[in-house]
Amino acid sequence: MKRDMKLVPALFASVVMCLALAPTLAHADTLDDIKSSGKMTVAVDPTFAPFEYTDASGKIVGYTPAIMQAVGKKLGVTVEYQKMAFNGIIPGLLAKSFDVVGSSLNVTAERAKRVKFTVPFAKSVNGVLTRFDDTRVPAATTVESLSGLTALVKATTAPEKQLKEFNTALAAKGLAPIKILSLDTVEQTISALLSKRGDFVFDDITVLGGAMQQNAGKLRAAGELGASQWMAWATRPEDARLATAIGDVILGLQKSGELATLQKAQLGVVMVVPETEFIPKQ
Repeated sequence: MKRDMKLVPALFASVVMCLALAPTLAHADTLDDIKSSGKMTVAVDPTFAPFEYTDASGKIVGYTPAIMQAVGKKLGVTVEYQKMAFNGIIPGLLAKSFDVVGSSLNVTAERAKRVKFTVPFAKSVNGVLTRFDDTRVPAATTVESLSGLTALVKATTAPEKQLKEFNTALAAKGLAPIKILSLDTVEQTISALLSKRGDFVFDDITVLGGAMQQNAGKLRAAGELGASQWMAWATRPEDARLATAIGDVILGLQKSGELATLQKAQLGVVMVVPETEFIPKQ
C-alpha cells in the first residue's frame, strides 16, 4: 500500500507542535498557577497554639505561619489563609478548595496514601495534662493509670486515635477503658478540664506547654505517652513540585539556623528535621 506523501508535511507539523506543547502540559500544575496568580491559598484551623493560632487582633500567628511566610517570600507570592475546621481540611484539599494544608498534620502512613507531605517542620509526642491539685493522675503517667478516667481531646486528631488504641490495650488486660470526650478545639479541652468535665487533656506536649503558661498554677504536666511522630504540611498527591518547593524552604531555614531560632522561641525545644524517610511504613 502506498503512503500519501501529501500528508507528511501536515503530520510533521502536528508532531512538532505536540512536542513543543509537551513541556508546558507536563509542568502546568498548582505551583505554576500559584506563581502566575501571585498568591497561595492555605487552609488552616488556627486553634493549635503554639503552632498556629489567632492573636488578640485576629491575625493568624505562631510557629508554622512564620515558616509559611518564608515560603511565600521564596516563591514570590502572597500567602492567603482560609480558616476552616480541622476535620474538613484534607477533604477540602482533595476537592481543590485551596492550594496547601497549612495546619500541622501528624505524618501517618494512612494520611500519606491520600496526600503528599512536605518535609517536616517539627516532631510531636503526646502528653497528659491535668489539674494541679488532681492526685488521681500520677506524675509519671502510664496507660494503666488512666483506666476509668475521662480524657479530653481534640476531635479527628492523632491523639484521639491513640487514646482509642490505648483502650484496646486496656481491654486486653481486663481494665476499664479511658472515657473519651472529643471536642472541636484545644481551647475547649482546656476549658473542660478546668471546669472538671474531664480528668486530663491528651495532646502534643508543646500544646500542653502553652496551656500551662496561660493557666499558671492551675495545671500540671503528667508525663508523655505513645510514640513520637513528625509534623508536616500537605499538598495533593499530584502536586509533588509544590511540596518539594515548600520542603526546600524548610530545609534552607534549618541550614541557616533560622528554624532552630523559631523553634526555641515558639516551641521551647529545638529539633532537627529529616529530609527523607520520615513517613512511617504502617
